[in-house]
Amino acid sequence: MSLQATSVLDASALLTYLQGEPRAAIVATALTQGSIMSSINWAETLTKLGERGQDPDVVATQLTNQGLLNNALEIYPTDESLARSIAKLRVPTQPWELSLGDRACLALALRLNLPALTSDHIWTNLNIGVSVTLIR
Repeated sequence: MSLQATSVLDASALLTYLQGEPRAAIVATALTQGSIMSSINWAETLTKLGERGQDPDVVATQLTNQGLLNNALEIYPTDESLARSIAKLRVPTQPWELSLGDRACLALALRLNLPALTSDHIWTNLNIGVSVTLIR
């Protein structure tokens, strides 16, 4: 980790910010304080933007040029160890049917001992040792 992150973003949080949705200011504050996102959640974000007609390469370049990507937001690579942590979260979170992306965010938050920012209210039901901050 090259920047001093204070929170882990999931795709819904970053999309809220990028699309200027209500509560984007909460994510903006987290970004100014330094945030991190798993490469899986980054791929999920780019996929959603791609589905809405935006080119993922153009988005990444724009965010880099704006000073967001690799400055306010660091993308954390998913290595073998993090992959195992993501897999281990499947059983304890199965009742809530969390996606791979959800578990990637939570596993990274656990690893770094940081709060996770999300718009997914179901995460507040989890008791896995992660502090969850709802943005909506």
